[in-house]
Amino acid sequence: QVQLVESGGGSVQAGGSLRLSCVASGRPFNSFSKGWFRQAPGKERELVAGISWNGGNTYYTDSVKDRFTISRDNAKNTVDLQMNSLKPEDTAVYYCATFFPGNIVEIPISGVNYWGKGTLVTVSS
Repeated sequence: QVQLVESGGGSVQAGGSLRLSCVASGRPFNSFSKGWFRQAPGKERELVAGISWNGGNTYYTDSVKDRFTISRDNAKNTVDLQMNSLKPEDTAVYYCATFFPGNIVEIPISGVNYWGKGTLVTVSS
């Protein structure tokens, strides 16, 4: 049974940092892209960042460029999201996801293979 489990969410003041982590189990994902999506209250789920199967290519939505960094460790089957200089508008539930083929980093939401259950990030002003 495939599972993606996120951790690292929480509450932080604006300007602070959080590091999200997602560990996958049930099958290897070395050939898949991985990504982080988020969904704020009343808004659609959106792609925040994506990373190719070997970590060689990444994608970031404009609003998080230069603040967030996505990374992966295929040996541990994990994908992390380092979030710095957090803003209140970053408040959302963050979900990790997988996608195949693994060279695609701007992951289409309709093509996600597996989803985690999400972790809540709250940024106060």
